Amino acid sequence: MSTLSLPATPWRKDAAVIGFVGAAHCISHFSQLLLPPLFPWLRDAFQVSYAQLGFLLTIFFVVSCVVQTLSGFLVDRYGPRPILFSGLALLGVAALGYASAQNYWTLAAFAVVAGLGNGVFHPVDYTMINRRVAKERLGHAYSVHGITGSLGWAVAPVLLVPLTIAYSWRVALLVAAALAFAVLGLLWLWRAALTVEPLPAPAPGASAAQEHSLAFLKIPAVWMCFAFFFFYAGALSIVQTFAPQSARELHAVPVQLVALCLTIYMVCSAAGMVAGGFMARDPERAERIVGLAFGLAALVALAIGFMPLPALAVPVLFGVMGFVSGMAGPSRDLLVKRSAPDNATGRVYGVVYSGLDIGQAVAPLVIGTLMDHGAFRSVWLALSLLQGVLIVSAFNVRRVRRGVLAPA
Repeated sequence: MSTLSLPATPWRKDAAVIGFVGAAHCISHFSQLLLPPLFPWLRDAFQVSYAQLGFLLTIFFVVSCVVQTLSGFLVDRYGPRPILFSGLALLGVAALGYASAQNYWTLAAFAVVAGLGNGVFHPVDYTMINRRVAKERLGHAYSVHGITGSLGWAVAPVLLVPLTIAYSWRVALLVAAALAFAVLGLLWLWRAALTVEPLPAPAPGASAAQEHSLAFLKIPAVWMCFAFFFFYAGALSIVQTFAPQSARELHAVPVQLVALCLTIYMVCSAAGMVAGGFMARDPERAERIVGLAFGLAALVALAIGFMPLPALAVPVLFGVMGFVSGMAGPSRDLLVKRSAPDNATGRVYGVVYSGLDIGQAVAPLVIGTLMDHGAFRSVWLALSLLQGVLIVSAFNVRRVRRGVLAPA
């Protein structure tokens, strides 16, 4: 057993940690979609192009990528709780800044602030979960963590667009800021449940691998996990941005159904994560579960891209693809945990999950070009290929995992 593993704890204590971390993760994902649903109104308000508005997301994810890598070191040194509170506060400030912006460059400046806040969550969340939740409940903890993230993505447009229509986009963003600060206040009141001590300094006789703060970068499995999340983010970005529209072009899907495709995908993904939490109770099955899930997802993607389908079948297949992809979530997170040395948890998660931000920044540029050229089937081919790469990457993580790592 790992030297940092805790004996089995009462379910109530674990549930508190899982719930509070999940609430924070929900706000992180919610904040990622503060601006995109409001693009039509922001375009008119600031007389800018959609390309300029899209650049705000590039700023956000580039900053988040850098911060995600660096914040892992801060988490290991100072503990995750103060870093978590800082991230939530920055997201609240960014929403306030968006709401009060009088020009495009103010939006860009607060996109930097939002990226700073968003970048801390994965190192913080997974360090808290891994060090506070009993080992036998980690699969469920990862499942809840993934579900709350999906809910954050789902809530943003549902909340912001109606508020904008009824009042204004500024009011909508003020409400978003209030939500971030409300969660921060809740976690502050229950901060004792989130206490995680910083990692101790290495003993005088510790090995070089333990002493050097960058030694974990020599572990091949860390970089395989990074690659896995890079490709995972690419696949997710395709689904979130271009897949519904390309399906519309291929199968004459009505506009109202196109809008539902992503919502159905995310809801079914959350349901899949619940099932995946039970499947992930045995860490030894993690790679096989990931392989099965993304193998099925790739088959669904190929069916949407290359089979003649009635329009009504497309949202259903989006739901199936979301469910099987969601099944992989808890096992995916176990892959990272089993690849992380106990003395570098925050740093490993910071580096590995920075692959998400990079993938989300790169994929739209490539797939957007395919869309501009009318290569709609190629969008689905690219998605299925990325899902296939995820299968290979998951098994490569196990292959290169080093025996120097503490057993999970």
